Amino acid sequence: MKILCLNPPFLKAFSREQRSPAVTKSGTIYYPMWLAYGAGSLVKAGHSVDLIDGVAKGWTREDIGSYIRNNHPGMIVCATSTPSIASDLSVASLAKEINSDIVVVFVGVHVSAEPERSLAMCPEADAVIIGEYDQTLVELASAAGSAREQWSLIRGIAWRNGKDIVINERRPYIEDLDSLPMVAEIYQKYLNFKDYFYSIARWPEVTLITGRGCDHHCIYCVYPQNMTGHKVRYRSIDNVLDEWDFVEKNFKGVKELFIEDDAMTLDRERLRALMARKIERGIKIGFTANSRADVDYETLKWMKKGGCRLLCVGFESGNQGILDRMGKQLNLDQSYRFIRDAKKAGIMIHGCFLVGLPGETHETLEETLAFAKKLTPDTAQFFPLMVYPGTAAYNWAKKEGYLLTDDFSQWLTEDGMHNCVIERPDLTNRELVDFCDRARREFYLRPRYILFKLMQTISHPEEATRTLKSMKKFWRYLLYGSFRKNSPSL
Repeated sequence: MKILCLNPPFLKAFSREQRSPAVTKSGTIYYPMWLAYGAGSLVKAGHSVDLIDGVAKGWTREDIGSYIRNNHPGMIVCATSTPSIASDLSVASLAKEINSDIVVVFVGVHVSAEPERSLAMCPEADAVIIGEYDQTLVELASAAGSAREQWSLIRGIAWRNGKDIVINERRPYIEDLDSLPMVAEIYQKYLNFKDYFYSIARWPEVTLITGRGCDHHCIYCVYPQNMTGHKVRYRSIDNVLDEWDFVEKNFKGVKELFIEDDAMTLDRERLRALMARKIERGIKIGFTANSRADVDYETLKWMKKGGCRLLCVGFESGNQGILDRMGKQLNLDQSYRFIRDAKKAGIMIHGCFLVGLPGETHETLEETLAFAKKLTPDTAQFFPLMVYPGTAAYNWAKKEGYLLTDDFSQWLTEDGMHNCVIERPDLTNRELVDFCDRARREFYLRPRYILFKLMQTISHPEEATRTLKSMKKFWRYLLYGSFRKNSPSL
């Protein structure tokens, strides 16, 4: 079967697959990594596949229509996100106008959380896949031409059977991750790696994973709750390093890997073994990764030896009660010790701070800002809580009556930035956004920080290149705030 795997056009530089889908202040644009894994599984099963990133290519709806008319796909696999869902689902009506026999399937964390509602919103959609979709896509592609009743045997889908919406049994998570294709090979075949940029990584970078799932239960984190689950599954060490070696040899000019795992640093023994084996194999390419703020100094030293330049860390709040309520399983002393050890090991830190969580007050907001300044990570981001269907945070906001709207398009401002849609009587959504704007200014415009950053770019010239690329867009929001244009009314 000819299959189109499509990251559909929406807003310019819109990142569907990031944890909080939006147009970012730093110009970050994510790889369609999960869609690429799905495409790779279909290729491995023998299907004729195109993977097209309509955002990166600057496609329009007319381009989608032209592709369908000229290439005659039998199936379209379309990525989704919460704020873009209405636009995403409209791909089905466009496709069916051209060829009513095309099977249109939607994937991603949003439709995983709201399968029935998503199908109800779009009568032309044939199915949505719930959770990890690599193996489910292969089975659905094999059954696409069969009688619709055969779809009842496919685990992990919600599908349309006449006027009825049927939700099948959930598919177990994939245990043998080595059985999946190397996503870097799919990138090489279908994408231009220079189209993608992550502000904390050296550009150009390639985004990969070493495992799936996270055994922590932070209430806001969308991927473990909606797609990858809370059981951590790792690729074997040599399987990971084979892919790193492939990137090093085949992606000429790539400066760094970004490791997008939720849980790369949870198994310290495995991580140290991975670094030792990387050194033994002579793989030189460096990396940036996500991390919790509880990694020990010995492991950090091994990560530095293995080429780790920077870690992206969710410190979230300067108030211990809020950390406990969000399920972070982290204490403030651990964060202080971690950042001291990371700096001692020579690893840079990008700190993430999240406001608006259960228990937040005006006083705890100030605690978080003071905490961020005292930690002094190399860079920092401040976000209001963004709640997504399928997460405990969304359920909390809805139950308490804090959710301002169920119109998912309102999750973004007019220019595509995050738009906070939760509001309490004592803490409005605008106050949370305004605090984040002020926190960024106070963090970055301190004379001490400016001097530190100048010295860093002198001692590490590659940091100057990365910083300047990020600041091309970021400085406007730093100076003028999030609502440079009129935001949608709430």
